[in-house]
Amino acid sequence: MLYLTESFSVMQSNASEGTSSMADQSAILEDVRRGMIPAHIYNDQEIFALEKGRIFGRAWVFVAHESEIARAGDYVVRRVLEDSFIVTRDESGEIRAHFNMCLHRGMQVCRAEMGNASHFRCPYHGWSYRNDGRIVGLPFHQDAYGGEAGFKRKGQRLLPAPSLDSHNGMIFISLDPDAPPLREYLGDFAFYLDYYTKQSPSGIELRGPQRWRVKANWKIGAENFAGDMYHTPQTHTSVVEIGLFREPKAEKRKDGATYWAGNGGGTTYKLPEGDLDERLRYVGYPQEMIERMKTSWSAEQRKVVGEDGFMISAASVFPNLSFVHNWPRVAESDDVLPFISVRQWQPISENETEVLSWFAVDAEAPEEFKALSYKAYLMCFGSTGMFEQDDVENWVSLTNTAAGSMARRLRLNSRMGILADDTEVAPALTGEQFAGPGSARVGYSEYNQRALLSRWADHLELPITAAVARDIGGQDEVVPALEHLPSEDTAEVTGA
Repeated sequence: MLYLTESFSVMQSNASEGTSSMADQSAILEDVRRGMIPAHIYNDQEIFALEKGRIFGRAWVFVAHESEIARAGDYVVRRVLEDSFIVTRDESGEIRAHFNMCLHRGMQVCRAEMGNASHFRCPYHGWSYRNDGRIVGLPFHQDAYGGEAGFKRKGQRLLPAPSLDSHNGMIFISLDPDAPPLREYLGDFAFYLDYYTKQSPSGIELRGPQRWRVKANWKIGAENFAGDMYHTPQTHTSVVEIGLFREPKAEKRKDGATYWAGNGGGTTYKLPEGDLDERLRYVGYPQEMIERMKTSWSAEQRKVVGEDGFMISAASVFPNLSFVHNWPRVAESDDVLPFISVRQWQPISENETEVLSWFAVDAEAPEEFKALSYKAYLMCFGSTGMFEQDDVENWVSLTNTAAGSMARRLRLNSRMGILADDTEVAPALTGEQFAGPGSARVGYSEYNQRALLSRWADHLELPITAAVARDIGGQDEVVPALEHLPSEDTAEVTGA
């Protein structure tokens, strides 16, 4: 029997042990909503137990891009916390996500990270499945089970992800069978997602991911990419001083705008004067790519860059997917080369995160551009990137300090951009100043971080409904009608 469970621990008030009562939990969420962040939320075992069920048990989580499984039989194995999924393109071309657990004794069916296979065979007892999930091989079915009378094999398949959807080739799953459509979940952030994933009709292709673990809480990276322009002049000063970027001072970040729309938000840079073509050339795009962007983006998307003068940079989608777009020098000249990275903050525990970092590039880009863009990405991000080293040093320190008892006496001020009476320091940009949807502001603020954590608080406040488990192979089980299955004697089993 398969279950989706949530940890409902009994929280008792015991400050010396660092635990919290349910009343304290409500107070924590209200503090978060007003921008006063209880420091211990970045390293708290009981809060993480709630996050596992109430956030990752129902949010849409990115698992793969269609370019990673371009051919029939291609697959990657990805996780949503402890749940492993085989994301594959079956023989008919349909994209599927199978829970990576054999229906017999629960062994992982596929133990390779990626590959191509028409079938998957469990290494424990040899049960085998087509890449559309249907069981086709059950050794000694008649001898061991008495055939269909003992185990109803016909119609059985690997457990599918409760919800699966995609946007611009980005594949997401949700553990909630009643999750809203992905496009509805993204909301107006889909407008900004196009800048990263739709620079031509062919979309993007991904390379990677690089994977590594850091001793930091998963929320910190998501917040940082959502809207933290304020850290750039301090944390990343050395990157500018060595001449990696054309702009002479990191303080130029304050001239950009942050925006929040739908279920995500991000940052921008302010570009020099010019039209759309000139501004895209300024960040390093060749004219042939610019022409495709102009036909792929809407009038409003073109206006944000060409008339308003803002170029998207970092962004996050709740809960744990981020993007970055930047344009460093890649040679000893003033020429710059843009790159895009897709990254995911995969929680391991309250104080450890697995980072997945992909290089992304327009599928129709010239090969020389792809090569140089990849070089630019590796210099800045990925496991050895210069920005990466700067950021992780901060995030690990924050997480370590949040574990102690003193952190429970401190509420961090995340109210940048508003006064004590909630009056705005700087007004939101008008539609004439910023053509994109949502709310945008120039300068340093923490509107986006507050928006992200407010969604975090909303999810933690709402209990989930336990999923219904079902028996496998019982005679009373109702299984969907499927086309004729080949016998176990004729099934060809290859691959993982």
